[in-house]
Amino acid sequence: MSKRPADERVRDFAEVDLGLSADEAVAEAERCLQCKKPACVGGCPVCIDIPGFLAAVAERDFTRAAEIIRDENMLPAICGRVCPQETQCEGVCILGIKSVPVRIGSLERFVADWERRQGIVLPSVAPATGKRVAVIGSGPAGLTAAAECARAGHAVTIFESLHEAGGVLTYGIPAFRLPKDIVQREIEQVLGLGVGLKLNHLVGRSLPVDELLGYDAVLLATGAGLPYFMGIPGENLGGVYSANEFLTRVNLMHADRFPEYDTPVRSGSRVAVIGGGNVAMDAARVARRLGAKVYLIYRRREDDFPARAAEVANAREEGVEFLCCANPVRILGGPVVTGVECLRMEMKKPDESGRPEPVPVEGSEFTLDVDIVIEAIGQGPNPLLVSLIPGLERGRKGNVVIDDAGATSVAGVYAAGDVATGAATVIWAMGAAKAAARSVNEMLKKK
Repeated sequence: MSKRPADERVRDFAEVDLGLSADEAVAEAERCLQCKKPACVGGCPVCIDIPGFLAAVAERDFTRAAEIIRDENMLPAICGRVCPQETQCEGVCILGIKSVPVRIGSLERFVADWERRQGIVLPSVAPATGKRVAVIGSGPAGLTAAAECARAGHAVTIFESLHEAGGVLTYGIPAFRLPKDIVQREIEQVLGLGVGLKLNHLVGRSLPVDELLGYDAVLLATGAGLPYFMGIPGENLGGVYSANEFLTRVNLMHADRFPEYDTPVRSGSRVAVIGGGNVAMDAARVARRLGAKVYLIYRRREDDFPARAAEVANAREEGVEFLCCANPVRILGGPVVTGVECLRMEMKKPDESGRPEPVPVEGSEFTLDVDIVIEAIGQGPNPLLVSLIPGLERGRKGNVVIDDAGATSVAGVYAAGDVATGAATVIWAMGAAKAAARSVNEMLKKK
């Protein structure tokens, strides 16, 4: 897929990847072998009929391709952009053994974008059942669960605590990777199924818990919005951000356009981002667009980055400097950040994750002169909501405990996505939400 030049795109927040043309899409879809036992379908957390939609693209029947995708996925333009297809559907494509796998993600994006330009036809909805379902959170899990329950004929209402819907799709992933008009259009498609949306509604405050539990079913999909910190000296200094806060200020609250929008963000000339996942890459690339020299500090090797290879390549092209095998031990300054002290790390035998374990090298301290530090080392479920529901069992890390059906310890209350599993990908949250919604539908059918 072609993309905009790095020296051009680093000056704005417009989308980097340019997508496929119709001819390119057809040529790519024709590469599909139409396997009798397609492993790609099993590699897709939402179980799209991938050979079916690829065959339709190859025949230039883009309308049929869109219908096939939408049977299983109401957010295809989003998934085509941000899902890690290389480790899922494309990762098990049989062509990938000796050649290049079919670019399934690029084709899903092409079909979704083509359908949006032509006019979207929503899937059918079953007759009304008279049952009410409350979905808490409007991120990928909440939107998916709401769509599945609405298609079964239930009256679904999404409650969102923020002033815009979309969850991590809106506040977390930058517009150059996922344009916000795309997110808004896909949200509108879910609402087009008859789903209600109430913004600025915080459970326990705007919506009393007793009122929430009065619904026939409740599905918790509040994500993982609680940032983790390293616990090193200096984290209370001015200019230290979690990646969650930094990205929320820019993506949702338009801090990059201050004072046109009244959300401030410290504008550093030298920024250190700690971490090696997709969130770290997002934070680093946003900081570059705000004009900073950016160092990305990661305690393992570059080969061990959890981030997608494409995002690592994009970050490097845009001028992010990688400092691998290094770990911050102290943030310097007062009252604001003036630097970060790090230790070199040496790779030893693999740990539980299968990656080499990083061990500090004695006497290897060095200091980076920076005025902003952004920590992107992970996040967990926000405890504000789950602590309000009496009898709701939680795990050691604050996640909601669920069974194989997505049911919690409270009758009629289900959970899906990061609030149950901890931080994961958009598509895994959607797959879990589909499974939980099926359980909700079965439970209400029995009632």
